[in-house]
Amino acid sequence: MGNSLFAFLFILSISSVQGDNDTISKTCKNTKYYDLCVSSLTSNSTSLNEDPKGLAMIMVRVAITNATSTNSYLSSQASSSTSNGSSMKKILKECANRYGYANEALKSSLQDLASEVYDYAYMHVMAAADYPNACHNAFKGGLAYPSELANREEVFKHICDVVLGIIDNLVY
Repeated sequence: MGNSLFAFLFILSISSVQGDNDTISKTCKNTKYYDLCVSSLTSNSTSLNEDPKGLAMIMVRVAITNATSTNSYLSSQASSSTSNGSSMKKILKECANRYGYANEALKSSLQDLASEVYDYAYMHVMAAADYPNACHNAFKGGLAYPSELANREEVFKHICDVVLGIIDNLVY
């Protein structure tokens, strides 16, 4: 009897995890970057117990972490001695500020999601995703856009696209 109880509990735990992964899979299925969505959510242990709204909030936190990291990276680049010239330092500081604004917009979207005001949550995530464009445009004056920053921008925008896809499905 002990072995059958163990087997039952084992099967129950597998089906429970599968069910949770099904929620993640179904939620991510309707996003632009399915693999990014699934890998981000399955790497967070709390996501296994969340509904789609909770998954959206987790992805917003992933975006906040990314924006914070990029802000810190840009701030350190602006203050480092390897940044050539005052124009580059000025642009890097402005870019750091833009990622700071993106961070604030994402925090607002968390509050909107918690209140189930999905149109405002969507708007705040769209604004966050747009802030790096001002940074990118600042480099059009002759300075080369750093490849590390281009990579960070691309990942950030993809994360925001995933959040937008999840929010879209919360509305319908």
